Amino acid sequence: MPIAERDPPKGRRESYVLPKVPVPPLKQTLDMYLTSIKHLVKEEQYQKTKSIVEKFGEPGGTGELLQEKLLEKSINTHNWVYDYWLDDMYLNQRLALPVNSNPAMVFPKQDFRDHKDSLKFAAHLITGVLEYKKHIDTRALPVDFSRGQLAGTPLCMKQYYRLFNTYRLPGLKRDTLVIHETGSTEQEHIIVACKNQFFVMDLVVKEKPLREMDILSQLEKIVKMAENTEERQPPFGLLTSDGRTEWAQARDVLIKDSVNRESLAVIEKCLCVVCLDDPSGMEVGDTSRALLMLHGGGHEKMGANRWYDKPMQFVVGEDGVCGTVCEHSPFEGIVLVACTEYLMKFMTGSPSKIGRATSVSELPAPRRLLWKTTPHIQGLLKASAERLQRLVRDLDMDVHKFEVYGKEFIKKQKMSPDAYIQVSLQLAFYRCNGRLVSTYESASIRRFHEGRVDNIRSATPETLAFVKAMTDEKTSLSDSEKIKRLWDAINAQTNSTIAAITGMGIDNHLLGLREISQEIHMEMPEIFTDETYVASNQFILSTSQVPTTVEMFCCYGPVVPNGYGCCYNPQADHLLFSVTSFHGSTETSSAVFIKALDEGLVEMRDLCKTSNKPQSNMTVSILGHPQELHSTSDTCPGTW
Repeated sequence: MPIAERDPPKGRRESYVLPKVPVPPLKQTLDMYLTSIKHLVKEEQYQKTKSIVEKFGEPGGTGELLQEKLLEKSINTHNWVYDYWLDDMYLNQRLALPVNSNPAMVFPKQDFRDHKDSLKFAAHLITGVLEYKKHIDTRALPVDFSRGQLAGTPLCMKQYYRLFNTYRLPGLKRDTLVIHETGSTEQEHIIVACKNQFFVMDLVVKEKPLREMDILSQLEKIVKMAENTEERQPPFGLLTSDGRTEWAQARDVLIKDSVNRESLAVIEKCLCVVCLDDPSGMEVGDTSRALLMLHGGGHEKMGANRWYDKPMQFVVGEDGVCGTVCEHSPFEGIVLVACTEYLMKFMTGSPSKIGRATSVSELPAPRRLLWKTTPHIQGLLKASAERLQRLVRDLDMDVHKFEVYGKEFIKKQKMSPDAYIQVSLQLAFYRCNGRLVSTYESASIRRFHEGRVDNIRSATPETLAFVKAMTDEKTSLSDSEKIKRLWDAINAQTNSTIAAITGMGIDNHLLGLREISQEIHMEMPEIFTDETYVASNQFILSTSQVPTTVEMFCCYGPVVPNGYGCCYNPQADHLLFSVTSFHGSTETSSAVFIKALDEGLVEMRDLCKTSNKPQSNMTVSILGHPQELHSTSDTCPGTW
């Protein structure tokens, strides 16, 4: 049975106690909010917003009342923002999971000699998954510590416990994150998708866990069963690719039949989904591999060979296209990175234990999941397929390896690689659009109990001054003025980063004030209906650093129709960018953005080479108190 989301996991607990997420001072948040939007809106609009914000924050006013309620909630809960954030970021969202929500990790392309080779890879991968899950179940994972700015703080490990025992259940208005008890016997199976069919592979038979050779044997049986066209079932995985309300409505139709109800229950309780993909027929490159991970190429390719509600979905393509697609609500990207890096190292460092499968005759055959269909359900499947295909056609993706230099050059300038790259993204956007826009960069707040993320608003006034120096004012300013503005922009970005990772970001706080006003049945305060607030939460530029120590990369889609999704992976001698947008927007083009990014990165390097005097330390101000920070570290504020 699912357990409540607040129930602690069983087994050995970490020996440290993390603080609660703080509630920032109200005046501080309101001041930071005004600063963050002043240069992004017209003066007339800013003055209107300023007046609304000042009224909200006046002594004895609405803001102080809500702040008091929020402080009370903080005292009485483990994490005052967790449920607000989870609902707002994920569970209340109605868009389809592929592209819009589910990110993907793309593994190095594999060179499989034949079909059997890909199944051996899949069997070895499943073995690694079971090893990793054993570490989670026994609480044997080493505690994570913060890196980069303010390094060395222990981080909350709860997200790891949700990698394999959660499921996102669609709802008509709000989804539910279902959490199963760790180590439950209900979860002793995985689902294998092959040719749009779904099969149950039991991992424990007669109280004995399957060996790798047995897993391979079961996968071979599944492939043969999937090739049997007489028993082939409709592609029900397509329903999970649809909008959340549409999928919830379809699920309500499905569960009226006991056969469908049972198949859904088995999928919803599995440890993970393993997708055995046929060759896609696409030319295999970084961009095409990323597309196949994000949406499977639509219903005509592998888009139906998925079950998007399951957080961990491993893809093994016969043509060597492999990776992970994850439902994002239970955990952040850094947890996915840790898991997949473990698996990649397990795959290369632990020899495959494929031998003679002596127990094959004793193993029951995997079970094909059956479905009862009707003309109505067939119509739902057709509609889901068409909507997925539109999403596939609309996505504009460009995975780009910038090879002129990498993070080592940036560190030699005594600059934070993350801050530097964030400034370069702003420069690229300004080059393309002649303005800056509200920008999202995720910042981990795992140093707090049950911490997830807050937002670093990277489009700062200092960054605007720098990008103008490199564009509009390029010929009228000296290199020394330009480098000064670059340092100002990097310091401002660092200030924003420190504020966010220490629980002093503005986005979570404003969200909490907004939501608590609804809890006490207050009319929505004007600050939250103001056009500036609404626009400031439409993140046209959605960014995240996802660094890896092995050869793989992450990708995700834009969060608004006229926006960009930009995921970057800084390596020693190169920078890898995955940029997405939608063809349907006349305001965006991934290729144009990449070109502007390339040009800006080269110009920033040239500026540093000619003008920069490395500064070993820089001083930033946190809550008014100067802090001296070493600026050569890799700032890794968080992922997604």
